[in-house]
Amino acid sequence: MSILSISASSSSSLLPNVSFSSSKCCSSFLTPPTHTNRNPFLPIVKSKKKKPVGVTMSVEAGIGVMATKLGMMSFFEPNGKVVPVTVVGFKEGNVVTQVKTEATDGYDAVQVGYRRVRDRKLTKPEMGHLQKAGSIPLRHLQEFRLQSVDGFEPNQKLSFDELFNEGDIVDVSGTTIGKGFQGGIKRHNFKRGQMTHGSKSHRALGSIGAGTTPGRVYKGKKMPGRMGGTKTKIRKLKIVKIDKDLNVVMIKGALPGKPGNLLRIAPAKIVGKNIPKS
Repeated sequence: MSILSISASSSSSLLPNVSFSSSKCCSSFLTPPTHTNRNPFLPIVKSKKKKPVGVTMSVEAGIGVMATKLGMMSFFEPNGKVVPVTVVGFKEGNVVTQVKTEATDGYDAVQVGYRRVRDRKLTKPEMGHLQKAGSIPLRHLQEFRLQSVDGFEPNQKLSFDELFNEGDIVDVSGTTIGKGFQGGIKRHNFKRGQMTHGSKSHRALGSIGAGTTPGRVYKGKKMPGRMGGTKTKIRKLKIVKIDKDLNVVMIKGALPGKPGNLLRIAPAKIVGKNIPKS
């Protein structure tokens, strides 16, 4: 019997369990394969969901002001003790330019402007931002993130003697004096080698790591490089004197930067006292 002479009845008897549904046959070709090329001996690593990026600015203990460093001097306390102080002055400014709330900006903060300048010194977007608050042209704008912004309004004048008293503890931020490119001795307080007795290693850095193992220089290795010119904060400084007549403040200790440098003065943050532990 030839293959062509097989009738439909005989074919159905030979293949009783086979279904020739067209829909199922087509679906089998359209569905993608379920197998993958993954190594079955390797563990399955689940991808971590990226958390939404929010505001990372830390909360201040209270509203602060901006000031200008004038210099250092010696201050004699009533008991005769000599205290080194930094004299800080104030130019025209310290005006509230914007009040940010949780509903409008996602966090509570007060934006403060400092140091009046000419109109042509600012761009049109900057001028429009200040004119919206009814403020004068100001050079510097900084934010103070607070737990509550109740009692603040645009174009409000902030006075240092109303916010701080003598004896208060403050945190002062500023830009340090730039030193340029410096070596390891000046930048990281390294020791030098002998200058005599045949030593050929005087102020050189020396070894920076092993050879074959690890065969590289570890990240963060202290080496020569750019020194200074960075933003820093000096915490828990005492206000020694507030002179309303001269419009200056004397703060115990040294402050970052040279005379004329911009400073940011805020109440000292003490965890558990004026800011929450979380």
